[in-house]
Amino acid sequence: MDQISTNANSTNYINLYNKQKMVEAMPIRPKIIHYPRLDTVMMIEDAIRSAKEYPTKAELLRRLPKKVMYQTFNLVLEYLQRSNKIIVTKDGRIIWVFADDEKLRKLLVQSEKV
Repeated sequence: MDQISTNANSTNYINLYNKQKMVEAMPIRPKIIHYPRLDTVMMIEDAIRSAKEYPTKAELLRRLPKKVMYQTFNLVLEYLQRSNKIIVTKDGRIIWVFADDEKLRKLLVQSEKV
């Protein structure tokens, strides 16, 4: 009976150890309170596109016409990066790289298909 309880205890220790390692390996991500609305995403996109100079995160946040929670702002920037609409340089400048220019659209419409 003692040998069975010892095996059960050692199994429990192994399970606890494995669970601890799994928890340590998981990336820590802050809990998202709420997701941004579409108008918020579009407002941030417009602010980046219309900027005369490439803004930093802090400059862009100050230039927005409406206040946005910092967590929401970061979530929108992460989305824009993942969707390849912006690039953040090494010095923290945000550059709009998505090809949505009116001239480009006209060229695509007028071009011949090969």
